Parts: sequence; structure tokens; C-alpha cells
Amino acid sequence: MQKLSIKSGDDWVEYSHSPVFSREELPSGSARLVAGVPGGNSVVLFQMLEHMAPPFYLLYLLHTPRGEGVSGRYQSPALSELELKDFLGRFSQFLGMDARHDVWVHSPGSNATVVWDRHNLIYAYGPTARFESALRQIGFTAGSAKVDFVHAHHYRAEYDADSKAVLIYFDWSYSQLRPEDE
Repeated sequence: MQKLSIKSGDDWVEYSHSPVFSREELPSGSARLVAGVPGGNSVVLFQMLEHMAPPFYLLYLLHTPRGEGVSGRYQSPALSELELKDFLGRFSQFLGMDARHDVWVHSPGSNATVVWDRHNLIYAYGPTARFESALRQIGFTAGSAKVDFVHAHHYRAEYDADSKAVLIYFDWSYSQLRPEDE
């Protein structure tokens, strides 16, 4: 099961990224890394977290609810490394296989943010050299991880209970989605 499918002839087939990343220069003059998440495997995010320091703040963006709650931005309180890893471990399959959400992890102390989006892409801001090294350690190479092709997102009924559990896991601060979240 993957978050995305692509058109192949007349059929839709599941799509998984290759283990590649690229560096992008931003208009601000800073840079970010963009990496695919092969098979929706949370090990990619966990590898990035090794280069970030607590406390962490988690932002769960629910774009496409299936009755479990209201679309919006769910901001966690400050989290220890253990609290964050417990959450990500508990929900790793849901986060990697269902496209109804994006997950942002921010570390003020490291001035770093890692975003795992609904296309199974990771955007890493901050210590990009360390993030690049982390990706290379798990077999990633330079390449394009864009989703610039016709695709379909999957919002899977089998993950509805997990989505509901996410919304009650922390004492989230809620706000509405912003236009740039869409």
C-alpha cells in the first residue's frame, strides 16, 4: 500500500519513490533538501531526527478528513525526544501509507524543520549538510524526488481509527488550514 498511484496506460498502479534527494536553493538564499520516502518508510524521518535537538514541536496538518475530525492544523506542546519517537513509532504505518495529512517536526534549538508531506516527500530545512549525510548513510543518492506527474492520493478506510487516535494523542492546539497548506 502506498500513498500515491500513477497512471500506467489505462491502469492506476501504486507508486513508491526511489531513495534520492536533491538540494534546492530558496529565494531567501537558504537551502532545503527534498527527498522521496521509499515505501512510506518512517526510517527516513527518524534518520533526520538524529540531527535535531529537543524540545520538538509537531504540527499535524489534516487536509482530507474521513469523518474522524476537522481539517486543520494541530500543534503539539513541546515534546521530548522520547515523546516524539513514541508518537512517530505508534503511527508510522499510518503516516507513511495514507495521504490525508502532512507532518512537520520543528526543533528551535537546532533551527531545523523536517516536513513529511502527503506525497511521501521530505523537505528538510536547517542543517542541510547534516541531513544530506544522514540520507547518504541509509543509501540515498542525488536525484530528483519531485511529484510532477499525474497521480492519485489514497485515503484508506483501514487507517480511520489511527487518524482518530492521532487527534486525541496530544493536547493539540488547533487552528484552521492556511491557503499555503493546501
